[in-house]
Amino acid sequence: MEKLLHLSEAIAKIPSGATIMFGGFMANGSALTIIDALAETDVKDLTIICNDGGWIDKGVGKLIRNKQCKKLIASHIGLNKEAGHQMKEGELDVQLVPQGTLAEQIRAGGYGLGGILTRTGIGTLVEEGKQKIEVNGTTYLLETPLRADFAIIFGAVVDTFGNIVYHGSATNFNHVMASAADITMVEARAIVEIGALDPNAVTTPGVFINHIVQSETIGGGADA
Repeated sequence: MEKLLHLSEAIAKIPSGATIMFGGFMANGSALTIIDALAETDVKDLTIICNDGGWIDKGVGKLIRNKQCKKLIASHIGLNKEAGHQMKEGELDVQLVPQGTLAEQIRAGGYGLGGILTRTGIGTLVEEGKQKIEVNGTTYLLETPLRADFAIIFGAVVDTFGNIVYHGSATNFNHVMASAADITMVEARAIVEIGALDPNAVTTPGVFINHIVQSETIGGGADA
């Protein structure tokens, strides 16, 4: 199966109204080339799931600035004043989730679990409307799985089957999101042939990857 796609072909697959997971942490390890291209389209009414709201002029923040998103599920939005403004004005539905809970909800979605139990949020606004389950005398919140139509992630080196090597902290949400979407696209800083990667260095197996796009961003992913 040929997984390599031109950027325009990849963007054409994303319709308005889609739910998309974006890897990255404050744009570190984000698929900046794909995000920039998507920001140039008329695709709208997106639900995006990511660690944060990015910056106004970088990463997923561009999609928010353009008002292409109707809902944001993230752990914080403090770096993007436009996200906060749209939330206050009722233009953007923002669901804030504790960071560890968000990661585990995505993991549950990828691994076919019915949810996760956590004490995070007990006794706070986070618990409102959620089921509580007691285990061995301790009360937990049941947090349900998260899945998406698309996961758009970034890898430092990717072979033509989609096996991914990340660089440093850019692994962040990319790895866990790869298995939690119907279609996963990886933007690759470098693309190599099958067999060129040390199997011990591969974090995300290519079986989870549907499409590979060459990064066109200088220093793409800005990982550390």
